[in-house]
Amino acid sequence: MGGGGGGGMRSGGTRFSGGSMFGDDMFSSFGESRPMNSGPRKAAPIEQKLPCSLEELYKGATKRMKISREISDASGKTLPVEEILTIDIKPGWKKGTKITFPEKGNEQPNVIPSDLIFIIDEKPHSVYTRDGNDLVFTQKISLAEALTGYTVHLTTLDGRNLTIPINSVIHPNYEEVVPREGMPIPKEPSRRGNLRIKFNVKFPTRLTAEQKSGIKKLLSP
Repeated sequence: MGGGGGGGMRSGGTRFSGGSMFGDDMFSSFGESRPMNSGPRKAAPIEQKLPCSLEELYKGATKRMKISREISDASGKTLPVEEILTIDIKPGWKKGTKITFPEKGNEQPNVIPSDLIFIIDEKPHSVYTRDGNDLVFTQKISLAEALTGYTVHLTTLDGRNLTIPINSVIHPNYEEVVPREGMPIPKEPSRRGNLRIKFNVKFPTRLTAEQKSGIKKLLSP
C-alpha cells in the first residue's frame, strides 16, 4: 500500500463461532432471554503513515493513494482489486492527524473488513521547524551583527518574501516574533500561528590586544 504502487493488506485473527455452551434458556430465570451475539467480528484497523512536506501542511494538498485488497463476490470467491483513495489534506493539519477509510481491508467470511487509517507524518524542512501552530527559524549571525543590527530575509512556505529588520541588540536568547506568519489553524482558517526567529550568534575565537582595547572603550559605561 502506498502512493506509488499497490501493497497487499491482510487481516487475520480467530473467528468466533455462533451459539452458546449454556443453551438458549440460561437467562430465562431473569425474566428475559439474552442470546449471545453471534454476528461478524470487526477486523483490526490497518494503519499507514502518510508523509507530508511542511508546504503541503501549510497550503493544503490532495494525495491519491493506490491500495490493493481482496473482495468477495456473490459466490464467496475472493478477487483481488485495486482502488485509488483520495485524501484532501487541510491547511494546518499536524503530525498524528488520522484519516479513516471505513472497511477498506480484505473481505473475509463472517468478518467485517478493517478500517484503513492514514496517519499524517511531517517531513523535515530545510529552513523551518514547527512548534504547534508556530514556525521557528534560526539565523546564524556574527557578534558584530548582533550588536549593530541585522535584517532577516526569508521566503515563506507559500513563496512570499519577508524582510524583517532587527534594531535591538541581539543577545543569545533573543527571539523576534512575527505575528500571523506561522501555520494555519485548521478549525479557524482566518487565524495563523506566529513566526519565531531565533539567533545563533557566532563569537570570535580570538581577538588581538588592539581589538580588545577598542571593544572595552566602545562598551565601557
